[in-house]
Amino acid sequence: MVAVTVAPVPARPVVLAALAGLAAIFSLAACRERSEPPRRPPTEEREPCRRHDPLRQPFFGDLHAHTAYSYDAWVFDVRTTPEQAYRFARGEALDLAPFDAEGRPTRPARLARPLDFAAVTDHSEFLAETDACTTPGAQGHDSETCRTYRSGLAAGVTVLGSALVGANPARLPDVCGEDRASCRDGLAGVWQRVVAAAEGAYDRSGACSFTSFVAYEYTGSLGASTQHRNVIFANERVPLPVSYYEQPTRLGLWRALRRDCIDVVGGDCDVIAIPHNTNESNGNSFRVEYPGAATIEEQREQASLRADIERLVEVYQHKGDSECRNGFAGLLGAPDEQCDFEKTRPGETADCGEGTGSGGAAGVGCISRRDFLRGILAEGLREGERLGLNPYRLGVIASTDGHNGTPGNVDERTFIGNHGSNDDTAAERLGRGFLGLGGPEYGPGGLVGAWAEENSRGAIFAALKRRETFGTSGPRIAVRLFGGADLPAGLCDDPDLARIGYERGVPMGGVLPGDGRAPRFVAQALRDPGTAEVPGGLLDRIQIVKVWVEDGGAHERVFDVAGGGGDADVDPATCAPRGPGADSLCADWTDPDFDPAIPAAYYARVLENPSCRWSGWECLRLPAAERPDACADPAVPRTIRERAWTSPIWWDGATS
Repeated sequence: MVAVTVAPVPARPVVLAALAGLAAIFSLAACRERSEPPRRPPTEEREPCRRHDPLRQPFFGDLHAHTAYSYDAWVFDVRTTPEQAYRFARGEALDLAPFDAEGRPTRPARLARPLDFAAVTDHSEFLAETDACTTPGAQGHDSETCRTYRSGLAAGVTVLGSALVGANPARLPDVCGEDRASCRDGLAGVWQRVVAAAEGAYDRSGACSFTSFVAYEYTGSLGASTQHRNVIFANERVPLPVSYYEQPTRLGLWRALRRDCIDVVGGDCDVIAIPHNTNESNGNSFRVEYPGAATIEEQREQASLRADIERLVEVYQHKGDSECRNGFAGLLGAPDEQCDFEKTRPGETADCGEGTGSGGAAGVGCISRRDFLRGILAEGLREGERLGLNPYRLGVIASTDGHNGTPGNVDERTFIGNHGSNDDTAAERLGRGFLGLGGPEYGPGGLVGAWAEENSRGAIFAALKRRETFGTSGPRIAVRLFGGADLPAGLCDDPDLARIGYERGVPMGGVLPGDGRAPRFVAQALRDPGTAEVPGGLLDRIQIVKVWVEDGGAHERVFDVAGGGGDADVDPATCAPRGPGADSLCADWTDPDFDPAIPAAYYARVLENPSCRWSGWECLRLPAAERPDACADPAVPRTIRERAWTSPIWWDGATS
């Protein structure tokens, strides 16, 4: 276990302008987790938060951000340290590459509003190797591998990253030594710095202005299919990172996290793992498999382990949307035009069907319904019926996956790229950088929303575990969802909506009691007010998305439940939004096709009015003669429908 003691960070005022006026209508009562018995929460040493609300508040953060400690960031001239990344998340300015003649970074970046919480998630696989290759005098620094790495661009990424696509990964002996001991020893030192950075950023004072989490990314990419997980710890009492080298399977990762953290005597360590970029998975990240399990009981044991550790999925980040996609043969329902949102591989693509493919991280290979939230939820419902336990009971978040060390940098109008010198100019952002697809398909990414009593590690981590979370494509839209047969009609007009919702129903992330009675759902959303200089967008509508399994088949349907019918658009000459919209919306809805015998999952999706996408702003700023071809390409979107997604509420079927 690694333990670091750091003096408390001086108090800073909490910036919550986006939440003004929410105290009455968005406070939440203590929730009852109805799905799994909670583990004992780890202890936390800190001052009590002065701003504590037992009815809960929404907080916004980013749980997926990389710094120069990541092999695919440093090689593109990113020099931001974890300490600097956390300072950026708290509102401090940061300068980025390219560098001037004196080696000083030249691009300033700063959040208009600080985040409430963040996690730096550098790749666990190459923490030691990147440090050795970039530290003169370190063992391995002068190796051929390190010289190639320091050459930069694609060659630098490939020389290390290629180790992540094979089934039997091995550390490079010219960097780590024949016995690989130098990298094992080096990992402990780098990890100590990672933990210290998170500790130094965490505000343990009564101001509770900022929460940081110790974290890393597990970057397994067998067959070049993205099967990555962000590993988030509850506190600073953490084991060494698990990498693809030690555990080249997901089951191995989960078992190692349980062994080294959850089962540690004293209960002082807790952890969750969050899959991301399932849209690049070729059906692999959530394929239904139970390696080595010979009986239903052994399958159920693996399903239980997965459900205990993987409680959330990242449905949006700078590499696009993983909520839904039209056209899968194994998921029945009418086309949903909003499923075309921010796709990195638009157009016709081969369907994996019941199989899997490869190459998703490079933008090739088949795409599976299990790469997207709706298909994953349906698969979980199907397995829940078979096993009596749903292994895919997943809440929803979004984050950035930015590689500049700039967590929360999601503003479309000021987007400056995600990968250092790979996309540090307008031409590269609108064209093609060196790494991956790049170009106009990518964007700034999104944010995590979490409902918690206070801004502390204990409270935020508990919200993550009980799936009381939502994701947004960037705006700080505050949204909640309640469900229950005992919820009264007219709850949208009741100032005690939250208290009643929790006393008589379940929140997002919860499971409805299977007593056979039809539930009522209440969804409420408040627009992001933005800042005085840049107001947030108006809301267009709330939708409820239902996913269910009937007679072995998976189905989806989208219901418009509040708002809609507006005629809003964007002035292409100025990027100014036009048309009517709402500051807040609320829906009181019952499923017209509810059948108590049929398992289902319900989540809310909130849509803003159209606004200018980063590519629209970028093209508008450039003189006409300097605009790249993408600015005239109708396939490159100039506008965006920003949105939020809640975690689902599940109905597992009547039990009485």
